[in-house]
Amino acid sequence: MTHEPGLISALNAGETRIMGVVNVTPDSFSDGGNFFNPDKAIEHGLQLLQEGAHVLDIGGESSRPGAQTVDAEEEIARVVPVIEGLREKAPFISIDTRNAKTMEAALKAGANIINDISALTHDSRSIDVAAQANVPVILMHMAGTPQNMQKNPSYNNVIEDVFEFFKRRIEHCETHRLKSQNLVLDPGIGFGKTLEHNLLILRNIKEFSALGCPILLGTSRKSFIGKIDGEQDANKRLGGSLSSVIWGLSQGVKFFRVHDVRETVQAIKVYEAILEAESKS
Repeated sequence: MTHEPGLISALNAGETRIMGVVNVTPDSFSDGGNFFNPDKAIEHGLQLLQEGAHVLDIGGESSRPGAQTVDAEEEIARVVPVIEGLREKAPFISIDTRNAKTMEAALKAGANIINDISALTHDSRSIDVAAQANVPVILMHMAGTPQNMQKNPSYNNVIEDVFEFFKRRIEHCETHRLKSQNLVLDPGIGFGKTLEHNLLILRNIKEFSALGCPILLGTSRKSFIGKIDGEQDANKRLGGSLSSVIWGLSQGVKFFRVHDVRETVQAIKVYEAILEAESKS
């Protein structure tokens, strides 16, 4: 395993980090079933590392709208062999789960980041597991659950509501010995939001930096892109995905969860080269 600086310290130092998605599921929205076989998932993870991913995000339960719940035992059976197959190669492995039991098994297998779409609210034990592990934890905002989150989502003010949600979650984490220095915030594009909500969050994403934690942006292949240009095939939304990454970079975001690692790395390199040329002029 190559030596890497800590994820949070790298982000705080202004370094860009790419999280590559490894879905070990039969039903994820864009690649469900492609990597359900552990060997194929490991091969895919190695490919993402070669393309420039700093973190591999391994999940065994789809969070697409309307997805069926997976119990912890099945989730563990899906993700642990993949984590074990990648832990010697990947500097950072994130376990994408809402379940404390899965978190424990994944951490034991070699994961060193927790990514919870429920922001540690789904399982009452998860916050204590995360605190004891003392690893980076990604808290995502989601209105409702994957089963109902897209049924008429509404907010008084989506930016203020998501901001206050994060503020409360940070305070709750700190009361449970989970240090805010270990937290990353994901505003949850596509999770209980309309197209307008998603665009408002992107337009105002810089506001969330006031909470003092790095921001993770996950827009890759999501349906809001298709709602803008009519593309129904998630695998044909690369242009929109890259556009939102570049926008995020321009707003100070340094952490991106993506399916298309090679293309994202290239886009970021060009963007940063342009900025560097400007600073030298």
